[in-house]
Amino acid sequence: MPTLSIFFGIIVRMWHDDHPPPHIHVEYQGFEALVKIATGEVSEGELPRKVAAIVKEWCLVHQDELQDNWQRAQRFEPLDRIQGADRD
Repeated sequence: MPTLSIFFGIIVRMWHDDHPPPHIHVEYQGFEALVKIATGEVSEGELPRKVAAIVKEWCLVHQDELQDNWQRAQRFEPLDRIQGADRD
């Protein structure tokens, strides 16, 4: 699964040809969750409250890039890296 971004120990990935709705896979210190791109909300799994808030804000800031990557993933094309919330 391609890694889109890593920041503050949070790993954000996206599967190629994944099921709708558009979402990302987020991992942080043993926690795993699916996060909806449109809202930044956790739809499955669990993240610590502060991590969920950081990921939500990051999703909303980078929504266009995430949606573009989702469309590429559906076509099995390479995905672009996205700048992390720590500006790395």
